Amino acid sequence: MRKQLVGAGFVLLSFMLPVKASAANFDKLYVFGDSLSDTGNVFNVSGGQVNPTQAFNPDPPFFQGRFSNGPVWVDYVGNQLGLTPTLVTNLSSTTVPTQGINYAFGGSNSGLDNAFVSGIPGVLAQVGLYTQSLQTSKQTADPNAIYAIWAGANDYLFGNGANANQTVKNISDSVTLLAQAGAKNIVVFNLPDLGKIPYAFANGISSQLTTLSTSNNALLATTLGNLSLVPGVNIIPVDINSLFNQVLASPEEFGFKNVTTPCVIGDVNSIRAGNYTVCNNPNDYLFYDAVHPTTNAQRLVAQATLSAIQAKSVPENSAPLALLAFGALGTVGVKKVRS
Repeated sequence: MRKQLVGAGFVLLSFMLPVKASAANFDKLYVFGDSLSDTGNVFNVSGGQVNPTQAFNPDPPFFQGRFSNGPVWVDYVGNQLGLTPTLVTNLSSTTVPTQGINYAFGGSNSGLDNAFVSGIPGVLAQVGLYTQSLQTSKQTADPNAIYAIWAGANDYLFGNGANANQTVKNISDSVTLLAQAGAKNIVVFNLPDLGKIPYAFANGISSQLTTLSTSNNALLATTLGNLSLVPGVNIIPVDINSLFNQVLASPEEFGFKNVTTPCVIGDVNSIRAGNYTVCNNPNDYLFYDAVHPTTNAQRLVAQATLSAIQAKSVPENSAPLALLAFGALGTVGVKKVRS
């Protein structure tokens, strides 16, 4: 029996398909999150456009403002939907973000702050910036857009006493703010087992982080279940935890040879000083550094996201996306998910 939510063959095939979902199905993509979703905001604010090797996520070894060796899930999902959200740090008085906005900043926690840099908004604050902009312009959220929230990892990794109750409340408050503003399709990711990332093993906090991840995901599932009862709002959960555990259990089936150690050896400061090493074959690795996944792992996240969107909430005029998902799913016999 196939346990995999998404098989490696499914992922490769679906992203090679020439047919893309029409942007008319979802006309914008809004993203709120941390480094797992950041496509260049921290890079911009830390001077990456002037001196990329000295940015908070230096290039190299990181890829064009991403905390990975290549595109992240936002890039892959956006590519399939025909949407490229504008970085919030690229907005100006003359910029019109016609395809959505990416508010995610590396280091952001689930609440108002950033784990590393003061003044950079946490995820709840990111959502607040968006909803406040709507109020200022006397508009409502686009009901045909996708809104994605992925938060919590920094609370537990660097939060010094963070607990699941507060973290999940922050996420719930973010979802509620979006729904009250008029958002209809809200994607919410749970967390992988943080106790199984290289950073946890290296710092002797694996057991603690596993407990926190488990508590977070259980409470989040209950909370999202309650929020799903709100009429007219589609809460779309993406179970990254199950996907992550499946990859760890059968790495070769997802194209990985190393799921325990990072490809890049060195912390941010040593990397900025040029004192680091990079493996020869990052595509074989699950982790690019001690915390962040490689682009191949991010590709799996993207496909899980697209599958969840297709299963849970798809606008009426969405035949291209339906055909795309159906064709790929049928090819490898992935377990059917019912809404």
